[in-house]
Amino acid sequence: MSDKPIALYLCHGGGPLPLLGDAAHQEMITALQAIAGSLPQPQAIVIVSAHWETASATLTAQSRPPLIYDYYGFPEQSYEIEYPCPGDPELAKQIQYALESAGTDVVMDHVRGFDHGVFVPLKIMYPNADIPVVQLSLLASLDPSAHVAVGRALQSLNKDGVLVVGSGFSFHNMEAFFTPATAETRDKNESFERWLTETCASTELAERVRFERLVRWSEAPGARFCHPREEHLLPLHVCYGVGSRACSQHYKLEVLGKKSSMFLWS
Repeated sequence: MSDKPIALYLCHGGGPLPLLGDAAHQEMITALQAIAGSLPQPQAIVIVSAHWETASATLTAQSRPPLIYDYYGFPEQSYEIEYPCPGDPELAKQIQYALESAGTDVVMDHVRGFDHGVFVPLKIMYPNADIPVVQLSLLASLDPSAHVAVGRALQSLNKDGVLVVGSGFSFHNMEAFFTPATAETRDKNESFERWLTETCASTELAERVRFERLVRWSEAPGARFCHPREEHLLPLHVCYGVGSRACSQHYKLEVLGKKSSMFLWS
């Protein structure tokens, strides 16, 4: 058994829609609930969301972070969602030490709350909101290799029961979500998904090859169609850094009419 934390790259869907009964998110909801049911109950969760970027790696360091309703134009109940999970200042300090020991600058944030990339998937997976959570920002550089390095630094969090979550979306082209699909756009979506699945799941790839593919992800078929901007993909790089091998499980989904994937390193 590995002494590394379990790492999960998940799709968090479109804004609060997964919590509003949206049918286009049902596969995602079912998969997240099944994953949560298959894993040991985490003692703490470290989550990297696509919706927080900072110049230096930044951690939520307060004991009771509020929620940030960082979406617009949704029904009133979207702004009344609650997820009163505790923070974990001690774990935040451990993460700070791990990252700084690996050469990454760290800022401790005592004000910011959890964005929807945190509370939407966690409310689906762990609705009791009783697991301590620390959020870690993406690096504003959007450097893939730097995010893999962050994940590798998190390997030292071999405290029993830590779950590292990368919360993004393996397809994130906002224009395409609201435009009728064509044969060409479907092919770009499916080609990138095939490439991503092979990259993350194939046991035949040497790790240096897997790493190089992830660092040079934008050269993959359909890459820039699926990710005009990479913030929803980079949480995957952190999770790969934690696992540093082929994933243990791959989950194929259709979300909002697009092929997408989630990956587990356990």
